[in-house]
Amino acid sequence: MKKSVVIIGTRGYPSYYGGFETLVRNLAPFLSARGWEVTVYGREGATEDHDSGRDPSVRTVLTRGIDSKSLSTLSYGLTSSIHAAVTRPDVALVMNVANGYWLPILKSRRIPTVVNVDGIEWDRAKWGKKARTAFKLGAHLTAKFGDRIVVDSHEIERRWWEDFHRSGDFIPYGGSDPGPLQSVDGLTPGGYALMVARFVEENTVEAFFEAAEDISTDWEVVIVGSSGYGGKLDLRAEQLSKNSPRIHWMGHISDDQKLFSLWQNSGAYFHGHSVGGTNPALVQAMACGAPIVARDTVFNREVLGDSGRFVSPTPSAITASIRSLLGDNDRQAELRRSARDRQAAEYTWDIVCKAYETSLLDALFSTL
Repeated sequence: MKKSVVIIGTRGYPSYYGGFETLVRNLAPFLSARGWEVTVYGREGATEDHDSGRDPSVRTVLTRGIDSKSLSTLSYGLTSSIHAAVTRPDVALVMNVANGYWLPILKSRRIPTVVNVDGIEWDRAKWGKKARTAFKLGAHLTAKFGDRIVVDSHEIERRWWEDFHRSGDFIPYGGSDPGPLQSVDGLTPGGYALMVARFVEENTVEAFFEAAEDISTDWEVVIVGSSGYGGKLDLRAEQLSKNSPRIHWMGHISDDQKLFSLWQNSGAYFHGHSVGGTNPALVQAMACGAPIVARDTVFNREVLGDSGRFVSPTPSAITASIRSLLGDNDRQAELRRSARDRQAAEYTWDIVCKAYETSLLDALFSTL
């Protein structure tokens, strides 16, 4: 008989919202091809049901929830967990410690769980005090009730041992080499700076916006992303693009080939994420051969090693490093090559998906 697994805590399959969704687009078909019966819980309107790459063997179940910044993860996680408790799969893969609140529901039905704990959400500036407290409690519950936990960086694992005395299965994110791609119309290969990020404080967005004004006096600047909810940073990006013909704000891009082309043909990609572990956008940028300038954090250094430049999160430092790289074709080529090599050796989807299957099997058989 087939082993059954449900995936709880993402927007669904296939979805192009964020890192969890990218993981599911790769993991769900992989597990199905390996003989698993796979069900992915999701939300109405958040999936691309007519996506040509969708694997029809992956079952999707849409549940109800509250679509708001603070309640969406909790509410959809609750309804998904209740549905799973009724159907009783062999094992559940749960994403995000916010869903730690619902692990007792699954445990009461003797459903083993593997929990991807994501980043240290209670340290993130985008959340208020109540939300950070909620995440911290969710992490405590995850540590208590989760059968296995997955950490996507060694630094995250260190924090979990320090805070909760739990070790985890180290499984990062993967990337895939898209092959040579045509440049996006109107942009000169190697001649523009690029930022791809959700518009939140800890992604160094405001500092990059200030740097973009300076950089754009001589070079093109491309900004990909949004807050998802509107707000001052979206308005700032819109104003920047109106004020300068060299600044292009493209909003959120769900077309992978276009996004990969932007990375591949950039002269400098700025990665300003400061929290979380292994960032999936950073890994994919490496796979595309982007010359990377990253905010200097323990997480980014862990992923990039010697294959990127590191800067402090100030507009002047960002400007200087990007300007220097845009004007140095040899250094661009060196960074492209080293980023691709490092990703291919350590951050492929084949490595990642096999590791998740091992973790799921360990959770399943350890509870029999």
